[in-house]
Amino acid sequence: MKKHISTIIAILVFITGLSLLLYPTVSNYWNSLYQTRVVANYSDTMAKMDGQDKKAAIDAASNYNSSLVTNAGRFTPSDSELSLYKSLLNADGTGMMGYIVIPEIQCKLAIYHTVDDSVLQIGVGHLSGSSLPVGGKSTHCVLSSHRGLPSAKLFTELDRLKKGDVFYLHVYDQVLTYEVDNIAIVEPNDYGLLEIEEGQDLCTLFTCTPYGINTQRLLVRGHRIENTLGVSSLTSDAAKVNSLVVASCVGVVILSIGFIVRRAMRWKEK
Repeated sequence: MKKHISTIIAILVFITGLSLLLYPTVSNYWNSLYQTRVVANYSDTMAKMDGQDKKAAIDAASNYNSSLVTNAGRFTPSDSELSLYKSLLNADGTGMMGYIVIPEIQCKLAIYHTVDDSVLQIGVGHLSGSSLPVGGKSTHCVLSSHRGLPSAKLFTELDRLKKGDVFYLHVYDQVLTYEVDNIAIVEPNDYGLLEIEEGQDLCTLFTCTPYGINTQRLLVRGHRIENTLGVSSLTSDAAKVNSLVVASCVGVVILSIGFIVRRAMRWKEK
């Protein structure tokens, strides 16, 4: 009897350890599926949206961006300003503006209004007070996401980007291409490198650094360039995880549980 109990305990310990080991991979995979579904739903919404409505939405966002140029307090918006901001580029009512694709780190994530923690847990947040992601002269869009979460990859590998790499913003019918030209590490409250530069079309991606310590911010800035070939074929997800690997891991856990149940039933019969 003691032998049976010891065997069952050992298997339970093994399954617990295996589950903890596999959690990041499996969770990351599910987040990838979620991002794929969200982007697909967004694309469907855009396909069904009237062309005039799309143009009106982009024009409204551009007008909003123009108003930011002379607004010295844009990073501390009033309630009315925040309400207006959240109403723009919100076609499906979920707060999703579009999505970002970063080929170098195989990243494809939805972009939402604000950098609230609830947003950064599942995708990319847009910093209110920065330019909306529609491009144009004298604009500077700022996007952020978490790094190092066990449940999702998100911006974990943002530090792998280097000057010359490109990333794409898909917003309504537009595809905006940016080339990385500056990488910096700053203090959390340092907004100096996020300012709008006259005549420039910029986009900065930022996340916490150093990895696991998160006392500073990593800024990766890009300037707008002409769209490159192959943009439409980019289909990378939040994190590329081999589905066969995930299925195998889940299968091992299920088989182990089945083995325990079978052994327990045999022990009971004895």
